[in-house]
Amino acid sequence: MSSTNSEPGPGAPSRRRVFALVDCNNFYASCERVFEPRLEGRPIVVLSNNDGCIVARSQESKTLGVPMGAPIHQVRGLLKRHDVAVYSSNYTLYGDMSARVMAILGGFAPHLEIYSIDEAFLGLDGNPRLDLDAYGRRIATTVRQWTGIPVSVGIGPTKTLAKIANRTAKRSAKAGGVLSLLHPANQDILLERTEVQDVWGVGRRWGKRLRRAGIVTARDLRDADTRWIRSRFNVVAERIVLELRGISCLDLEDMAPARRQIMCTRSLGERVEDLPSLQSAVSHHVTRAAEKLRGQGSAARAVMVFIQTSPFADREPRYSNAVTMPLPQATQNTGELLHHALRGLRSIYRRGYRYQKTGIMLLDLQEERATPPTLFGDGREPARSRLLMRAMDGLNRRLGRGSVRYAAEGFEGGPWVMKSRHRSPAYTTRWSDLPVVQA
Repeated sequence: MSSTNSEPGPGAPSRRRVFALVDCNNFYASCERVFEPRLEGRPIVVLSNNDGCIVARSQESKTLGVPMGAPIHQVRGLLKRHDVAVYSSNYTLYGDMSARVMAILGGFAPHLEIYSIDEAFLGLDGNPRLDLDAYGRRIATTVRQWTGIPVSVGIGPTKTLAKIANRTAKRSAKAGGVLSLLHPANQDILLERTEVQDVWGVGRRWGKRLRRAGIVTARDLRDADTRWIRSRFNVVAERIVLELRGISCLDLEDMAPARRQIMCTRSLGERVEDLPSLQSAVSHHVTRAAEKLRGQGSAARAVMVFIQTSPFADREPRYSNAVTMPLPQATQNTGELLHHALRGLRSIYRRGYRYQKTGIMLLDLQEERATPPTLFGDGREPARSRLLMRAMDGLNRRLGRGSVRYAAEGFEGGPWVMKSRHRSPAYTTRWSDLPVVQA
């Protein structure tokens, strides 16, 4: 099992590749610091929707032992003792700062794969004479100077090795935020120090199985027999082994694949009993989901709606229900989706319950241009509908989200609106929230 089988595996290209993974350090906390310099060095936590749980921590908060995912009420004393700055999630700010970082990274490589809101892979194999260590430091310096966001850069011959390099660059003071694993000797050292469950794509479940088989470190996994790995796991695990050997099996994706379903759900700011409040919440979710649907050029053939009471309210009656509404024709029109979603909500709503959560899911998505024809038309949205949605999206992009909306969504400030008592201003997307400097 420990004998190395280095045969080229599935999807392994022959040419040498160079990948860089750029990861923003403690991204949400770093975004808050950009416009509040006095937070530098102070521990920060960011809360989930409705200010419920901790979803992000600065390095200082991690050092204090503030647990990830902890309900805020359980650690309030710890936060107060150490003067931890507490912020509500400000996804408008985080999304805009992410777009700025990604735009800068796009200028450093012809191929860029945005992996998440705070991570991106770059293809750097176009210039063999490039000093990649110096180039990585230039990337990190530029992003920090232009946006205020600190980043770590990991470089490797495969995406998996670049991931491991980035993880170490982020934690090692010696690396200074940039680390290359292009040299085999460096790979041996670092893979020996990396536990197998920390390898990208392995995770806790596979990690336990590999440990039982005597594969404890990333180096053990690299040197395992690929045929044994494939027989005990699958082709995905085999590709991880090959990636650890420097054989690139995972290419850059210039465009993320379209989602097969789109879900929008959120706990209500406070429990509600009346149907109009639930209708406003569902309408809000449908509107957001429809924007995403049009953004990826898809149309939905069904919409599911669900409501539920709190599962933890032992002294109150509980109720949950869901309904899926098939659509007469695949659509990306917000009004059409609202009509069927609200009809579904009315069919499952029951009086006498205090509802804590609601949401919707758009199902059976297909490319808008590929909708099959019907007896009465070509299957596509009418031109008038497409123009209306295009105009509404355009106005909301220019004037701010929600500037133009359907009446069913209601106005801001309803009882269902999530709590965000500690939210920072929308520094980059709202004129009224621009910072003011006084001489």
